[in-house]
Amino acid sequence: MQPNEITEVLSRPVSQELLARDMTRLAYVAQDGTPRSIPIIFAWNGAEIVMSTPKNAPKLKALRQNPMVALTMDTEVHPPKILLVRGRAALDYVDGIPDEYLQTTTSYEMTPEQRVEWEKEVRSLYHDGMVRIVVTPTWAKLIDFETTLPSAVEELIRRREERERA
Repeated sequence: MQPNEITEVLSRPVSQELLARDMTRLAYVAQDGTPRSIPIIFAWNGAEIVMSTPKNAPKLKALRQNPMVALTMDTEVHPPKILLVRGRAALDYVDGIPDEYLQTTTSYEMTPEQRVEWEKEVRSLYHDGMVRIVVTPTWAKLIDFETTLPSAVEELIRRREERERA
């Protein structure tokens, strides 16, 4: 997929809605060769999807071995809106807590007092830093079931139309 095609998909209003959410599912290949899909908070900075994780997370070894990942952001309503993204994960070890991590958690329902306590706990727990998992999209598809459909469904519709014409 060409960069301009990726930009076009990610610039659509529905894609922007999904990129503004705080949770995605990250799919990668674990070190034992089996697939993993995990929920993880993320931030979209306009060019990259940024997730944060502890420095001792098992997924880091797997991502160093095979950095190719897939991400899914979707809604829980009918018809669903689904954004699928593929890319290569780059690992960025940082001291302290990444800004994106604190920004992505601002939508969590907390009182100001709870937020202060939560941030204090986070800073204590991750005192030696975190790892930013930065994914630059190399492929993207939006499925909204109104203007875009899964490719298999598009194929079935095309076949049905051919049968009806025959």
